[in-house]
Amino acid sequence: MSTYKSAGVDLAEADLAKSKIGQWVKTTFNSQVLGQWGQFGGCFEPDFSNLKHPVLVSSTDGVGTKLKVAIEAGIHDTVGQDLVNHCVNDILTCGARPLFFLDYLAMGILDSMVVEQIVKGVVIACRENGCALIGGETAEMPGVYQNKDYDLAGTIVGVVERSKLIDGSTLQPGDVLIGFPSNGLHTNGYSLVRKVLLSEGNFSLSDNIPELKGTVGEELLKVHRSYLTIIQDLLSQFPIKGMAHITGSGLEGNVKRIIPKGMKAVFDWSAWQVPAMLSFIQKQGNIDTEEMRRVFNMGIGFVVVCAPESVKQILEFANAKGEKPLAIGEVI
Repeated sequence: MSTYKSAGVDLAEADLAKSKIGQWVKTTFNSQVLGQWGQFGGCFEPDFSNLKHPVLVSSTDGVGTKLKVAIEAGIHDTVGQDLVNHCVNDILTCGARPLFFLDYLAMGILDSMVVEQIVKGVVIACRENGCALIGGETAEMPGVYQNKDYDLAGTIVGVVERSKLIDGSTLQPGDVLIGFPSNGLHTNGYSLVRKVLLSEGNFSLSDNIPELKGTVGEELLKVHRSYLTIIQDLLSQFPIKGMAHITGSGLEGNVKRIIPKGMKAVFDWSAWQVPAMLSFIQKQGNIDTEEMRRVFNMGIGFVVVCAPESVKQILEFANAKGEKPLAIGEVI
C-alpha cells in the first residue's frame, strides 16, 4: 500500500519540527502580533501613531550557496541569521526599520533537528533586529532537493516616515561615500569560493589556515552582519543622502543603483585593506582583481553617502560607537 511517507514525505517528522520551532518563534512576538503561532496567516497590527505618513518597505532574499557550506559543516544556526540580517540591511537602505519577517524552508529530507537549528538562527536575528517572525513555510520536497539539501528564503516588511525616505535623489557631485566594514563574505560569492577552495583547491572546512587565524569553515560561515543599530543612530543625527547594501555585484554594482542619472560613484580602492580571506581566495583561484570586485564585497558591507561637510562628524560619531568606517570614494 502506498503512503505519503513511502513517496518521501514524512508528516510525523513535519509535525515534530513544527512543535520544536514554535517555542523559538513565539519569543519574537510583541504586542503588535495578533493571534497564535501556527495559523494560516500571520497577523500584525502596526502602531503608526508616531508617524504622519508611514511608508511600508519590503524585500525578499535568500542565502544562496552558502547553504552548501553549512550543510557540509553540519552547522545550521548561522544561515538563518544571515537571511534576516541581509533582508534588514536591504530595507535599511531606504531608512526603514523592520516590523515583521516570514521565512520559507524547503528540504529534500525533513529533519526536525535541522529545522529547529535553522529557525533558531532566524529567531536570534529577528530578536536582535526588533523584528517579529509571524509566519513561514517548511516544505519537504524529495523530488526537487536531494538528500540533506535545503533552501532558505525570507520576506521582510518595514516602515519609514515618508519625509525620511532615502532614495539617493538628492545626491550631487562632491558627495562622499563612507564604507562600513563587512564581517567576512556575508552571503555572496559562495559558488566561486566553493569552486576555488573546496573543489579545485582541495581544502576542507576543517583546514586551519594561518593567515586566516582559523579554519576555512569558520571564516566561510561568519554571520552576515546587520547594520541596523549604527545606521539608525546616524540617521537620527546626520543628513544622510543615500545608502547601499553591498551584496552580489560588489561595490560598484550596488552603489550605482542609488546614483542619479548623469553621475557616478568613483572609489579609492587603496583606502582600506582587503580582508585576508578575500586575498586568500584571489590567490588560490588566480582571480582577476576586477572579477573579485564584481563578485565580492571586498571588505565593505554597507555604504552611506553624505555631503562632504558631514564626513568628519559621521566618522567620529561612528568610531565612538565602536565602528570603523572609512571615506572610500565620491560622487562625480
